[in-house]
Amino acid sequence: MMQKYVPENENLTHYLFFTGKGGVGKTTTASATAVQLADDGNQVMLVSTDPASNLQDVFETELTNKPKSIKNISGLYVANFDPVVAANEYRESVIGPYRNVLPEAALKNMAEQLSGSCTVEIASFNEFSNFLTSPEIAKRFDYIIFDTAPTGHALRMLQLPSAWSDYLDKNDRGASCLGQLAGMGEKKATYAKAVETLNNPDLTTLMLVTRPQRASFIEAARASRELADMGMKHQQVIVNGTLLTHNDEASQAIFEQQQADLANLPHLLQNYPMSEVPLRAYNVTGLDKIRLLLKTKQPDIQSVEVYDYQYPTLDKIVADLVATDKKIIFTMGKGGVGKTTVAVQITKKLVAQNKTVHLATTDPADHLNFFKTADPAITISHIDEKRVLKDYQDEVMENARATMNSDDVDYVAEDLRSPCTQEIAVFRAFANIVAQDDSDVVVIDTAPTGHTLLLLDSTQSYAKEVNRSAGGVPQSIVDLLPRLQDPDQTEIVMVTLPETTPVYESMRLNDDLNRAHMAHTWWVVNQSMLATQTTNPFLQARAQNELEWIEKVKDISNNHFAVEQWQPNFEDKLLKI
Repeated sequence: MMQKYVPENENLTHYLFFTGKGGVGKTTTASATAVQLADDGNQVMLVSTDPASNLQDVFETELTNKPKSIKNISGLYVANFDPVVAANEYRESVIGPYRNVLPEAALKNMAEQLSGSCTVEIASFNEFSNFLTSPEIAKRFDYIIFDTAPTGHALRMLQLPSAWSDYLDKNDRGASCLGQLAGMGEKKATYAKAVETLNNPDLTTLMLVTRPQRASFIEAARASRELADMGMKHQQVIVNGTLLTHNDEASQAIFEQQQADLANLPHLLQNYPMSEVPLRAYNVTGLDKIRLLLKTKQPDIQSVEVYDYQYPTLDKIVADLVATDKKIIFTMGKGGVGKTTVAVQITKKLVAQNKTVHLATTDPADHLNFFKTADPAITISHIDEKRVLKDYQDEVMENARATMNSDDVDYVAEDLRSPCTQEIAVFRAFANIVAQDDSDVVVIDTAPTGHTLLLLDSTQSYAKEVNRSAGGVPQSIVDLLPRLQDPDQTEIVMVTLPETTPVYESMRLNDDLNRAHMAHTWWVVNQSMLATQTTNPFLQARAQNELEWIEKVKDISNNHFAVEQWQPNFEDKLLKI
């Protein structure tokens, strides 16, 4: 039996990185750890590096990328990276010193160089590096806790120190999307220190948060292996959401599934210290619930009357997608809400309506990789980041050699070694998927909300980057934004859970999509415990908490919604893992 996760008993290091698959409870676990450490008299900094962060929901306060003290928690400061704000500040830090010094045309050229999509990534990363390497911050706080983006993007972020350090070692022209006047030497020293700090087991611990489910364990093991290969070998595992009581069909199914998956834990994870956070009967939002999460004594649970709620299912949405003859369908939402499984369900139901479907993903974690099918009506594509990067670099170099002198070719080759190039290559692959015409419909399982919005918002700046490095913009990129904004072609299906944070995140996504003029009629409330009509008092308490959020979705969507019932090992069964 695992011991309970108690922060003060864990011999924690100065820097803590909470990472894992979307929806495993990274933010709540990191927040509860931060609060408990602060309550014990420590000075604590909690930083989110996730563009779709919900720290503001957890602490019920507005946050920025600057540390903010939290009311009624002495010693706790919280920061929430805003990529857009960080990019603007980064751009001004580069251009500002040259105002009234260089001609306006030169300043405009610098601004153009720094308006590329990868500037957002660099700016956010520089903010992260500052918290990781600043002597002042290190001295001020006893613990610095990072709540990271879901695994695929967290891996990307944690790889950047080595990537940029290596790039700057080889870069002798000042090329790339960093900009020619961005202070290469200073950044090189910062990135080298970041690498050293991340790989120092006396300073940094990787906290692998996982649900007691096979798919989540697989993701945690993948992250563990990749980060260990990078040098982050000091790791421990937190299993979040273990069910302790079971007395009806639903609770027994959950318990048996969890115990079976724990019994078959990947060998790699067995090498690390492991602890558990039991499933709670309440949503962890607000300071009172955060403080309660890791306590041994929990409030008593009262039985409630079970009602038979009849909600529409995903079949209603698919019928509308067929009737309106949609060509491009996205599933979007916060990490862990089940976007991949909903995308697969929609695909299967469309095929049952005699449609051919191209199923794809933009998520680096690529959970779609688990889905196997022999159905000829379904084609599946995965963006292999290493392959598309090499293909893009080879293509650009071939064009450069045919049209440029040797010095310019060397400049292009140097530029293509920039870590930003991978983002451009992946974006172009995404545009090609949207442009495909080998099927009646393309269904795209997206990355978690924040990263998807950055990708969609950056279509024009990505086009500039492609044009700058490749010397031309493919038609697929030219057509991309108009197609995404055409409601006759495109539908975005919003996927959420019947819980506070996922619904709030979907509401923010709803507003962002409105501003981007992208069609989004339908919502799916996924994995509803309320729909199971469980009689287990513990699960009933959770189910009753869902009702408020299902009704909110019903109202926001103008009754364009569906509710999918919770199922044990739902992801495993659907994706045929």
